[in-house]
Amino acid sequence: MNSILVLEDGSVFEGKALGLKGTTWGELVFTTGMTGYQETITDPSYAGQIVVMTYPLIGNYGFFEEFTESERPALRGLVVREAWEDPQGSSGENLDGYLKRHGIIGIDEIDTRALAKRIRDGGVMKAVISTELEAEEALKLLHEVPALEDQELVKAVTTKEIRTYGREDGMPVAVLDLGAKKSIIKSLVEKGFRVTVFPADTPAKVLVDFDPVGIVISNGPGDPKKADYAVRATRELLGKLPLFGICLGHQIIALALGANTYKLKFGHRGCNHPVKDLRKDKVYITSQNHGFAVDPKTLPEGAEVTFVNVNDGTVEGLWMPEYGAFSVQFHPEASPGPLDTGHLFDEFIALAKGGIKNA
Repeated sequence: MNSILVLEDGSVFEGKALGLKGTTWGELVFTTGMTGYQETITDPSYAGQIVVMTYPLIGNYGFFEEFTESERPALRGLVVREAWEDPQGSSGENLDGYLKRHGIIGIDEIDTRALAKRIRDGGVMKAVISTELEAEEALKLLHEVPALEDQELVKAVTTKEIRTYGREDGMPVAVLDLGAKKSIIKSLVEKGFRVTVFPADTPAKVLVDFDPVGIVISNGPGDPKKADYAVRATRELLGKLPLFGICLGHQIIALALGANTYKLKFGHRGCNHPVKDLRKDKVYITSQNHGFAVDPKTLPEGAEVTFVNVNDGTVEGLWMPEYGAFSVQFHPEASPGPLDTGHLFDEFIALAKGGIKNA
């Protein structure tokens, strides 16, 4: 069945239907990872977005539940150049079947690299994938639906109940779940923590009364300013417990400090983004998925920028010794991507054991 992809700028791309048939809309973004498409498709941070895979062949290995980053995909749609129908060397589910099972609409046979260039030059924009609408109808729909920054997306992907993972005798750590990837929880468990995951709108008092050795503020989708409940809780937590922010959690900590965030033209998405550690004068390759960044000019005195993006100089990490808090814009747990910065979990262990006074 034929399908169309219509962009907010009026561009129309014709392709082949993939996954569920129907109509979907969202913010069109691209990711540059060559592998790890299963982890990408199931990353909760893609809620509200249609994801363009720049690598031309997707689906050559199958989907397995143990490698998913969430219970079900949260993205609005998927765009690929070529969807492989028969996964090689495994018995996993194929891409088309996986998308259908989870109600995700996609489109195949699109020049995704040309599309990525269009997004790079023009910025992210709203888009529609449809097997039902004509191009004119799709464009009309785009004028009616909200932009990503006008949507509350975190509450759609956060846990609905408190959950605990890891061994009984592990150091207790709390995760404020803004859309946490499974691999973050797995990484903490592997480091010996007893991990308790709390819903995104959990008040600070509940987290403090739980008496953890530290709190991780997780990744998640959308504009951090829409998660004002998490900003308020984080502001109350500063100085009370060691904090570690990842991706959206990094932006939430910055807002809690009184800094500002802004939207990037096309964001950083993929598992090949270089960042520079300013303290060690080293460059790491990192996994990233975000469309907003922290404005360094608005950071308060005492907040140290620890990492910057090599490509565009944006803030990639913060250290706040006064509060015993640090954060990174990238994903130290990778999944997908390199584990160059996995040592940051060890730094969190040291901070949790030493406490804020020894930060």
